[in-house]
Amino acid sequence: MKVGLIVDSACDLPHDFIRKHGIFILPLTAKIDNQTFIDDHNPDTTEDFYRQGLLGKGHHAETEAFSAAQIRDLFLEKVVPNYDIAICETVDRSRSQIYSNASEAMNMVMAHAKAVREKAGVEGNFTMRVIDSGQLFAGQGLLAAYTISLLGKGLSKNALRHEVEKFAQNVWICVVPNDLSYIRERARRRGDKSVSGLVAFLGKALNITPIIWGKGVVAKPAAKTRSKDAAVEKVMNYAVTRVKAGLLAPVVSLSCGMSWEEIEALPGLDRLREVCKEHNVELLLSRMGITSSIYIGPGSVCLSLAAEEHEFEG
Repeated sequence: MKVGLIVDSACDLPHDFIRKHGIFILPLTAKIDNQTFIDDHNPDTTEDFYRQGLLGKGHHAETEAFSAAQIRDLFLEKVVPNYDIAICETVDRSRSQIYSNASEAMNMVMAHAKAVREKAGVEGNFTMRVIDSGQLFAGQGLLAAYTISLLGKGLSKNALRHEVEKFAQNVWICVVPNDLSYIRERARRRGDKSVSGLVAFLGKALNITPIIWGKGVVAKPAAKTRSKDAAVEKVMNYAVTRVKAGLLAPVVSLSCGMSWEEIEALPGLDRLREVCKEHNVELLLSRMGITSSIYIGPGSVCLSLAAEEHEFEG
């Protein structure tokens, strides 16, 4: 029985990891100025996006979930003939229509799956589940990596869903935004007033960089620093501390909205690499996808890990 994992393009994972484990990417549409991108984590498309500097000042960027009909067609063509069971994990439902559209598409897919498989000469039934990950970006990537580790254990789809949802309750995320005013403007367009104009103004005027930390999408400022480098180093120190204390899964997920040269120069990254290696923890380091970069802003950093209850220490 072949089980496949589907994630949407808000999920940040290294391209090699996606390819190695055969993870299927459910695309989103990104619209920047007069250009439209299909964000399916194609590394060439992502590289072109960064190279053009499309998130620079003055660019208007929006993301749009595939419709239920588009997702249905994609699943019937690419998923149903190739898997017996499909697990689809979406970005938190409060931040996108993807979960709703994928759930609607799933119901339509199940009505046609048998005929599609028969036409393709594939025996056996097809079934799938759509799961709200409750996560964003690196957090969603961490959950996907954990799900991959479960797929070879022979769990039923309901047991698998239970384990994934239980694990998601212990996923912690840190975000270092590069530009608070960018996040505020993105939030304003969505009707989200969680980032006030005053905070954005002070961050820009006084060069204050906050660290946003918490579980899943329930996060709050955990520290304020005088520079982005200082904030990043605190996040790396936090991750090192948690790795040494023991994680619930031997994985740390880190995505960055910048060039690989800038990523490699991040303060504290080498130390985090060393500690992860010493404790047999896999560091999933990736460049933010187009969707994540639009949401958080270029130059931002997002880290995620799974651990018991704790306080932020950087």
